[in-house]
Amino acid sequence: MQIKAITDQLSVSEQILSSQIAEIAAAGFKSIICNRPDGEGADQPVFAEIEAQAKIAGLSAVYLPVVSGKVSDEDASSFRALMDALPKPTIAYCRTGTRSATLWSLVEGARGLPLPEILSATKAAGFDMNGVARRIAGKGLVGTETVDAHAEVVIIGGGAAGIALAASLKARRPELDIAIIEPADVHYYQPGWTMVGGGIFDPATTAKTMASLIPAGVRWIKAAVAAFEPQKNAVILEGCRVVTYRALVVAAGLKLNWAGIEGLSETLGRNGVTSNYRYDLAPYTWELVQSLKRGRAVFTQPPMPIKCAGAPQKALYLSADHWYRQGLLKDIDIDFFNAGAVLFGVKEYVPALMAYIERYQAQLHFQHTLTRIDGEKKRAWFSKSEADGTRSAVETDFDMIHVVPPQVAPDFVRVSPLADSAGWVDVDQATLRHKTLAGVYALGDVANTPNAKTAAAARKQAPVVAHNLLRDLGHGGERDANYDGYGSCPLTVERGKIVLAEFGYGGKLLPSFPGWMLDGTKPTHLAWLLKERMLPPIYWKAMLRGREWMAKPELVA
Repeated sequence: MQIKAITDQLSVSEQILSSQIAEIAAAGFKSIICNRPDGEGADQPVFAEIEAQAKIAGLSAVYLPVVSGKVSDEDASSFRALMDALPKPTIAYCRTGTRSATLWSLVEGARGLPLPEILSATKAAGFDMNGVARRIAGKGLVGTETVDAHAEVVIIGGGAAGIALAASLKARRPELDIAIIEPADVHYYQPGWTMVGGGIFDPATTAKTMASLIPAGVRWIKAAVAAFEPQKNAVILEGCRVVTYRALVVAAGLKLNWAGIEGLSETLGRNGVTSNYRYDLAPYTWELVQSLKRGRAVFTQPPMPIKCAGAPQKALYLSADHWYRQGLLKDIDIDFFNAGAVLFGVKEYVPALMAYIERYQAQLHFQHTLTRIDGEKKRAWFSKSEADGTRSAVETDFDMIHVVPPQVAPDFVRVSPLADSAGWVDVDQATLRHKTLAGVYALGDVANTPNAKTAAAARKQAPVVAHNLLRDLGHGGERDANYDGYGSCPLTVERGKIVLAEFGYGGKLLPSFPGWMLDGTKPTHLAWLLKERMLPPIYWKAMLRGREWMAKPELVA
């Protein structure tokens, strides 16, 4: 018998035996639900045997038989009534546990629990409910073949990658039927938030309405995605609306897991706790930097992958540069707690960055992961990885702390058939096609490609996906386009200078400019001008409008 917990109140299991009832009682269960009809298997005890032993053990036992593959709405209603009435915790069983897990899923869907949470809970217990996702979303009452909309190409996500791709497709084939599924009203230029936190950009300049950016002729379906049915070329939206497609592109970004650090959500934006990873908090970073005259400033970086791997230390550099210019460094201790083992993953850029670490007298703490924070007491706790593989706890105080949360794939992607074992969309790193699902592609932060997750990467990926997708739809092209892993990270080491890191797969340097003009391994003012004055208009007026200056895709020979 293998008991699998779905919640703290309900577990499911394969067929149980009367001899196992005492073990079930000892584990703390108070009730049993049998979802397997008597006589289904030759080696199966009848429910009366289970019930008799349950009574001896002081457990409630109820018989709710469900025919395999035929879970009805009435079955789900009855299961809900039992879940509400029986003493808890409860264990439900059938032949494998799948019927019991399905019943729970339908019940919680009817109660209004978000579909991704249902799929996540059942997946963690070892059950794949994607096959009944549409029914769960529709509270068991919607016909599984209902279709509310169709587009030749459906793009999930209206961020940098999604809109850049839509614009790139339209530039190549204006008549193409495209729909973007995106619930947000506002689109953000997230690379600008570091500059907001450094007092350089006005936050308002990093936001525009979604409606103003979606390319002309592209339909905007303003809704959140709940699940995927790739075998039916369908996307299920919240509320159980269904959108079908010929080609699907996932550009859903990633999820900032603020709850992954104990106590963080309760203190964000207060008590000296800030983050440039949120639009509304970046101005607070600059407020804290300006007000800090003495004390300890802590900067953190979580385990990879994260959005813009250089952003955590960019916050440190711009903050420290302000204190340096104000003559305050002698009174401010700066600590950088990095979950990784090195300052930056491409060695060619490390010497220039280390020079600034030394200038700002910052203390580096590698392999330290932030786990807990108490804003009111101004204390933070880290888990440190030791050389022998063990972990130890490290505690520090702070007057200001810049936190970067751990980052994961969006819930609805992580539990879907599109995801790899880590939750990211599983694509070929060169063509950006899904490795096993025809007609499915991904780009941007949600893809499992081993490149830096930056807007610059999405800018180079969009033309690649556009070319390969159109080729697959029969709209021309004899050769694939390949993505080389290009990403750019303008490291703002001081106000007025940037180390422009540009690299591809394997850490290969991929500079956009000749060395005599701009050496990216050294801090330069020209790179600063690029970041401050050129990149924002390139983003708004080129990348999001299908203009592929310095981004033409490389075709396979």
